Amino acid sequence: MKLLFSLIILLFYAEASFAQPNLPERTITVAATQGLYFGKFYDLGTGGSVSIDWQGIRTTTGGIVAAPNSVARPALFEIRLCQGRNVTITYAPTAILTGSNGGAFTLNVGPTEKGVNGASFAMENNCNFITMLRVGGTLTIPGNSPPGFYSGSFEISFDQQ
Repeated sequence: MKLLFSLIILLFYAEASFAQPNLPERTITVAATQGLYFGKFYDLGTGGSVSIDWQGIRTTTGGIVAAPNSVARPALFEIRLCQGRNVTITYAPTAILTGSNGGAFTLNVGPTEKGVNGASFAMENNCNFITMLRVGGTLTIPGNSPPGFYSGSFEISFDQQ
């Protein structure tokens, strides 16, 4: 009789554990898959700016000239979050890029394809869907800046609601 009772309890617990559906993942995952790249350009000595919008279109002002056949691209982030939640993006408006031969450029971050700093957007209601976010920016280049490779970084936050 004890053996039968134990077996019935075991089956009851096994059945109860399969009755609950798995809850969807609630954590957000973000992968930076492409850096913001302004391509090659040169300064006629007066300075100016070079911009990349979130679509990858490059424009220049002042004495800045884009080198022909030079590729420019926006930063690209892959975001995954289930349940059709909203995500708010925030980022510092500026960052400093330092040159390999001295010098510094100011990077004005944004806008993104989902809007400006503080914008919110809805995620797909599918846990396997990846939302792409493209981020552009503008470099302010002082006149007579030393040539070289300029690099830096910026932080962007993705807050789920």
